[in-house]
Amino acid sequence: MRMAGLRCALAARVALLAIGFGVLPGIAAAETVLITGANSGIGLEFTKQYAARGWDVIATHRRSGTPKTLAEVVARYPKVRVETLDVTNVEQARALAAKLADVPIDILINNAGVYNDRRSCKPGDDTCPGDWSTQTFGKMYYPLLDTILAVNVKGPLIVSEAFYENVKKSKLKKIVAISSSNGTLTGEKPPRPGAIFYRTSKAALNRSMQIVASSVKNDGVTVVMLNPGPTLTEHQSYLRGEYKGMLETSFTVGHMIRTIDKVTLAETGSFLRYDGAVEPW
Repeated sequence: MRMAGLRCALAARVALLAIGFGVLPGIAAAETVLITGANSGIGLEFTKQYAARGWDVIATHRRSGTPKTLAEVVARYPKVRVETLDVTNVEQARALAAKLADVPIDILINNAGVYNDRRSCKPGDDTCPGDWSTQTFGKMYYPLLDTILAVNVKGPLIVSEAFYENVKKSKLKKIVAISSSNGTLTGEKPPRPGAIFYRTSKAALNRSMQIVASSVKNDGVTVVMLNPGPTLTEHQSYLRGEYKGMLETSFTVGHMIRTIDKVTLAETGSFLRYDGAVEPW
């Protein structure tokens, strides 16, 4: 009886130590999501909603200091970790990946994007809509094309490759790229004029991520592109009340999170609407 009691006490002590070190079988570690462009719009809403779920959130931005929007989220959700990342900077992405080498990333969300010409906007003014006209044929401002392609196409490739080992060692193994129906090749005939740079970048993003999907499928990593729909982010807030089809950011992000939850390796390489419906492109 005495030996049995000692064995029980020893087992209980080992169990307590295991809990302390987070290694008790059956107790899963919290999932981790990394979000680029997390300081505003869709990225900020992803940050808030995953944080509210109790996830470990790595929220990245390219500002020189922590944006007020993210500081407010961290004050409410201490599990949110804010990191600086310019998605077009290969060295910076690799350095952050090295810093996070021991952190499995269950879901990598490539959200950072450039929509239009923001030269007239004040630094940090996320409510400024910018100028769409400089992407119109006959008025094109070509340095903007370089920026849009760098952020919207090269950026997701840099980030996905830099953090691939983190994703591969995770439980869920998912890479997501936030795309747009503006990039469709087949869903709009004939295409309407305007926004040439942005729409071209989203078509290129879809194709590049399709190829990434086929490249990593054997590792069990799922890659999907999501269309958030016409979303009322800060940049589009001026459209509130003018266009009935606009979606609240909380609505579309909530649906995208549920879609991300459901996607499996069988759907890798797919372009999906926020609610999981297959999109033509």
